[in-house]
Amino acid sequence: MAYVDGFVLPLPTSNLESYRAMAATCGAIWREHGALQYRECIADDVKPGKLTSFPQSVNLQPGETVVFSWIVYASRAHRDEVNDKVMKDPRMADFMKGSDMPFDGKRMIYGGFDMFLDL
Repeated sequence: MAYVDGFVLPLPTSNLESYRAMAATCGAIWREHGALQYRECIADDVKPGKLTSFPQSVNLQPGETVVFSWIVYASRAHRDEVNDKVMKDPRMADFMKGSDMPFDGKRMIYGGFDMFLDL
């Protein structure tokens, strides 16, 4: 099976194009270092819920939308190897500065997931 890193984040809609450019660059770097897939999705049908929802998960504010992203690897070990290379890649240096991000990284949710079903 595979291993997946997943991300949910709030994106000011005014920053959509700068985020798209950043994601395209980052995705190319991840793929170059061995990631099997790199996907970025923009919210289309994510209404606030009563108890939980994507908007609530990131404390969505007016003028923001939700981004749902994932990166696929062969295994957890493969993920760790790829991410180690990505984090050392000098092209990532500017993206690692919190002040240069087109979204509020403090409200981003992320984690690693072991795929247990793939149909």
